Amino acid sequence: MTSFVPAFAPSRPAGLLSLLLCISIWFPPPAPAQDGLSDRIDQVLRTSRADPVFWGVSVRDVESGQVLYERNADHAFLPASNQKLLTAATALDALSSTHRYETTLHFDGAVTDSVMSGDLIIKGSGDPSFGSTEVRGDDPLRVWAEQLAAMGVRRIEGRLIGDDDAFDDRPYPEGWDIDYITRQASRSMGASTSGLSYNDNVVIVQVRATRPGAPPSVQTIPDGVLTVNNEATTSSRRYGAGVRVARAFESNAVNVIGSVPRYYRGSVVVPVANPTMLTVQSFHQALQEAGIETDLALADVDDLPSKPNTGSITPLFVELSPPLADLLAVMNKESNNLYAEQIFRTYGWAGSVRGGANRTERFMRRAGVNTRDILVRDGSGLSRKDLITPEAMVQMLIHMDAHRERAAFLSSLPLGGERGSTLEYRLRNRPVRAKTGSLRFIRSLSGYATRPDGRRVAFALFANNYTGPSYRVTNAFDEVVAILTASSVS
Repeated sequence: MTSFVPAFAPSRPAGLLSLLLCISIWFPPPAPAQDGLSDRIDQVLRTSRADPVFWGVSVRDVESGQVLYERNADHAFLPASNQKLLTAATALDALSSTHRYETTLHFDGAVTDSVMSGDLIIKGSGDPSFGSTEVRGDDPLRVWAEQLAAMGVRRIEGRLIGDDDAFDDRPYPEGWDIDYITRQASRSMGASTSGLSYNDNVVIVQVRATRPGAPPSVQTIPDGVLTVNNEATTSSRRYGAGVRVARAFESNAVNVIGSVPRYYRGSVVVPVANPTMLTVQSFHQALQEAGIETDLALADVDDLPSKPNTGSITPLFVELSPPLADLLAVMNKESNNLYAEQIFRTYGWAGSVRGGANRTERFMRRAGVNTRDILVRDGSGLSRKDLITPEAMVQMLIHMDAHRERAAFLSSLPLGGERGSTLEYRLRNRPVRAKTGSLRFIRSLSGYATRPDGRRVAFALFANNYTGPSYRVTNAFDEVVAILTASSVS
């Protein structure tokens, strides 16, 4: 075996020293000692008692992009409401955090004394906050009606038209469970999208007990939008509500069935089939309550033989939404599905689901994300046809951390323990901002956390196809975040 000796070495020991120096120059130093992160996360997932479950995890350093932990990171998962992160990022990139929606009231006709004769047109731009309970302020339709009355209007005759052409007329994305639409579990669950939205596109159904054996009283707010078939009864029992309100698909007919205890007073929200007509009927009612006499034919612009042209008509009133940054905070912190779907269509061509999906996918590609295993079917994550990999989610999060709209994106995410958010009862006092996600057999949590040494990480935690209790999965997620934010192992 031939030994290597540098040509100008005065002696063998000096030659060996030079060789060692050469090796240290040409070969990279060893990787820094691990803090036990991978072993600790593995231990949590292995002992979570949530099995069987398909875990997907990706954790990366935000500044360097270094992978700190991965499990099935390149596999596609159903994200549930983590889909809203893609919607928020794309909306900020396409529209900016200062974007505001406009909803306008136009009049095309003539005024004689105190009588308006012609067309009143409410034109929407897809604002999810118009008359929404999620935004503080007066009801804009009631304000408009009172302003008309204050201007001296005593009678309006002609047509009252709702213009929803900002969006196409396909209100539901593919992959939604029919129960989301016909049996609403929360105010924003399964509500129809519309270019003209109002009151979160729902009607309140109030149910009150009467006497045992008789039907309970049922009242809808606003009145006249739903057709109610009351088949329920009032029971003599004191406790235990057993009443159910269900709407027929693509219909405003609802059935009230079951029984209520004798002192029952409750209410449910029911999504309407046509939010445009909900808006029109609500404004008609507001006009009458303001003391204005009406003789109006109510219409959806899509049902007219010819559409009115509002382009050359100066609007009577304009209602501006809060800035997009505020709407995204409602969407992400409260996981509001209606806001997500309205915003998703807003940045898509022709106000369509396909347009929103195309723009989301293009944004992801520009962000350097591999979109091969990404499917975008809606903006909220209610669709069971959405797919994304943990790796892609983390890459998008790292991209947004350097985006010009970084501040608005980060502030839209719930803080650990933040009151009124989906993390209100989780991760309190942890340096974390993250979006939750939940559907049946699906849980997700993605966002940012700060490590004890001040480094920030982006993470995506997905769990699909589990059959055990959901709390075991969410507990495992929270333990992983606790590990990311806890002191390092020596």
